[in-house]
Amino acid sequence: MELPEGFVADFEGLADALTGEPSVSLRRNMAKTSPFPAGADTVPWCVDGLYLPDRPQFTFDPALHQGLYYVQDASSMIYSYIVSRLTSGSGPVAYLDACAAPGGKTTTAVDALPAGSLVVANEFVPGRALTLRENLIKWGAPAVVVTRGDTKRFRKLPGMFDIVAADVPCSGEGMFRKDPEAVRQWTPALVAECAVRQREIIDNLWDAIKPGGYLIYSTCTFNRQENEDMLRWIVDNFDASVMPMDFPAEWNTVERDGCRHFLPGRVRGEGLTVAVIRKGNEGRVFRPSARPGKESPADRKLIDACRGWLNGYADYLFEVGDGMVRAFPQRWITWLRELESKLDVIGRGIEVSSVKGRDLVPTQSLAMSTVYDLKAFASCEVDYRTAVSYLRRESVVLPDGTPRGFVLLTYGGGPLGFAKNLGNRANNLYPNEWRILSTHIPDVAPCILPRNA
Repeated sequence: MELPEGFVADFEGLADALTGEPSVSLRRNMAKTSPFPAGADTVPWCVDGLYLPDRPQFTFDPALHQGLYYVQDASSMIYSYIVSRLTSGSGPVAYLDACAAPGGKTTTAVDALPAGSLVVANEFVPGRALTLRENLIKWGAPAVVVTRGDTKRFRKLPGMFDIVAADVPCSGEGMFRKDPEAVRQWTPALVAECAVRQREIIDNLWDAIKPGGYLIYSTCTFNRQENEDMLRWIVDNFDASVMPMDFPAEWNTVERDGCRHFLPGRVRGEGLTVAVIRKGNEGRVFRPSARPGKESPADRKLIDACRGWLNGYADYLFEVGDGMVRAFPQRWITWLRELESKLDVIGRGIEVSSVKGRDLVPTQSLAMSTVYDLKAFASCEVDYRTAVSYLRRESVVLPDGTPRGFVLLTYGGGPLGFAKNLGNRANNLYPNEWRILSTHIPDVAPCILPRNA
């Protein structure tokens, strides 16, 4: 295999490493799971990251669908370290992940940011945006907004974000051992094409960064044109400076002109390049022009009926619209209003319940939320086969004595989703578009992440 132009001695052995087997790792949801057991094979730069010896059948593990963990390459978990360092000692911040699907780096940031921070996750491709929304709902953080569209729309929001992350579309060299199609598609022309698109994205996003704020730039490539040359272009064209990243030497990353390279063969992970750029102190600071909003008196009965389903409900603004009761943190309502007026918002906060006739139907978003009050509904612990049947959106039968009406199904002690118990059967309320399509059920329940470590 011929290496792309620009490789240096530190990259020797990479070609051979790219023919090996990819590593397997996951990151636990710190808001939903217990610590790893003693002796766990953890990722050095992410306290919540865990290496696995092989790749299990994640699809059939209910814990994945409950948002207890996210299957993510270990190299990408470096966002945990970077975001934590950039926000150390600060209060809540506004964070944008501009190229976010499927959501791995976004959920990493959610856990690394100061409590109460706002996270906006954007994706250009409609289908991938829906996957992003699903993964963020499962993660359960309440102060999250999902948007869909071109990054040029963020030009309308100058100075809004303390941190903007841009994991930009790239030529994919770092995915060669995971994705044979990336090898077949790679050409020097593709690299040049990606570099043009990357400059366009950064140009679109720059004004949205608050003066003194940060851009986290990353690719899954190694070549200079999409990395070091891109940093030089940013510094030459904007009021910007490259920030040093003090990675411990034992992590074995390669530093080159402000970029940190995670190289297969040197690190236990796939290919990633990352850099941090600080914006100068000049520029516009975001000043929301939209009004905060109030709960409509006409909808007060609906809101009052489900307000208590959330812990700390007084901190949220509840609204009714499009057949749904939603809740969003009061702290960020004016930011949300600006986002709604400028962007295509496809997800916001917590979808507490859908409104069907006189019924308020609790949603999967509520079940997955980290602020759901577990005492709001009766619950029923189910076995593994029932859990998988539920996730395939099949009819389920609940044990005798289960109260009628809406019941929260749990598995392993954690929320799985809602059903409406009718006595002889239960209506499955799991989102149809999220269902497991395979009809196979393993004989033994996976235990990829122990519940009570």
